[in-house]
Amino acid sequence: MLTNKEIRELLPHRYPFLLVDKVIELEPGKKVVAVKNVSANEPFFQGHFPEYPIMPGVLIVEALAQAAGIAVAVLEDNKGKLGVFAGIEAMKFKNQVMPGDVLTLEAEILVSKLGVTKAKVKASVDGKVAAEGEIKFAMTKA
Repeated sequence: MLTNKEIRELLPHRYPFLLVDKVIELEPGKKVVAVKNVSANEPFFQGHFPEYPIMPGVLIVEALAQAAGIAVAVLEDNKGKLGVFAGIEAMKFKNQVMPGDVLTLEAEILVSKLGVTKAKVKASVDGKVAAEGEIKFAMTKA
């Protein structure tokens, strides 16, 4: 388990773009389960959409990428490195994420070679899948 403070030591993201609140399960280099508490005060809800607030899909994908990044950022070889997107594959959006939801972020590292990591990711609310797919990211010197 990682606290928000420990997450901020691993990721360079800060409010309003840090989208992982805590890590509840971590197998370094293999798997992570994290949580994003979706507040009605999120700045993106002002415009997406004021009368029917929905968390933008691209931000769900970003939250998944941040969670997956934590799974490899904790490895000694990646200390001080920055994870940057290299690809999004077969991402499907199945349910909406709204204010008050607790978004569970899961990432399983499939392969990591030549500095590029591929992960299977899933975001869910109360056991219902909101989004799932595969992402790729590269760990680079910051």
